[in-house]
This record gives sequence, structure tokens and C-alpha cells, in this order.
Amino acid sequence: MPPPSSEISLTTIQKKVCLLGEFAVGKTSLVRRFVEGRFDDRYLSTIGVKISRKSVELPHGRINLLLWDLAGSDEFNGQIRANYLRGAAGALIVCDLTRPETLTGFHRYVEQIQTVGLSIPVVFVGNKVDLTDLRAISDDQLQAAAQQFGGQAFLTSAKTGHNVEDIFYRLAVQLHQRD
Repeated sequence: MPPPSSEISLTTIQKKVCLLGEFAVGKTSLVRRFVEGRFDDRYLSTIGVKISRKSVELPHGRINLLLWDLAGSDEFNGQIRANYLRGAAGALIVCDLTRPETLTGFHRYVEQIQTVGLSIPVVFVGNKVDLTDLRAISDDQLQAAAQQFGGQAFLTSAKTGHNVEDIFYRLAVQLHQRD
């Protein structure tokens, strides 16, 4: 029996999201904060890929995000990263606001996404906004880098949780709108 016409049918979809960025920008910490609601000061380098899952409730359904936290090392590039990117529906590209050289990675990661033939929503993230005394990338620099690729950048802190839920929610909305 179909639901009464006053009820809205909510759907659940599942989407693969890749987190990209140089080593130690906080990709793993952002995922841990989002999925587990916690932060750990110990640095644990990701080797290869770590996959996590979390559901996001949206006004017209639920989306299960499969979060692929890809290693940021230079050795992990080329064909290996391309294989992990295949099938991605969206991406977060992360830089460390205390290390200006990580901002230049935006270009390389967007290029890798395009090389695989993907046309997906990308959210640009400047992480570690809580480290105000060490900050080396301004809001204007961050936004300019994201705007080169038609995107918008957001400030986060995996340590405090600032904007972490928001960046994943924004991407989930974009992914849901594409279906």
C-alpha cells in the first residue's frame, strides 16, 4: 500500500567522498571529529587509504557518506591515487593554515580529480584555524585559491570542532542535489 499523499518519501543514498591534501593537514583528524566526535593530538600518518562511514540527515532524505581518507605523501600519487579516486561523488581538499606550501596542493588535487575524468563537487578546507598565532594563510589567500577552481573555502578546526559538521553537511547537500 503506498504511503498517504501527505507523507514525504525519504530516500537514503550512499556516496563516496575522498579527502585530499598534503601530509599532516588534518584530514584524518577532520574525519575522526566528524565520525566519532573526538580529537586526538597524536599524529598518525595514513598509509594508503582509511575508509569511514557516517550518515547525514538532510531535509529530504539521508545520505551515507563513505569517507576515503587518502594518504598525503608524495609517494602516494599517480596511478595509485587515481585508482582510489575512481567512483568518487565528491571531495574535500584540505590545507593547513599554518603551512603555506599546503595551499598550493589545491591545484594538484583538482588536477588529479580531473585527470580521472570526474566532475564532482569539491569543498575546499583551511584547517587548524584554532592555531591563530601560527597562522600563515589569510582568509583572502584561501578564498582566492578555492575560487581558481570555482569553489569556496571554509575554515575548520578538527581540534575544537569549528565548522567540521558544516563542511560535511554542505558537501552532502550538494551530493543529494545531484541525484
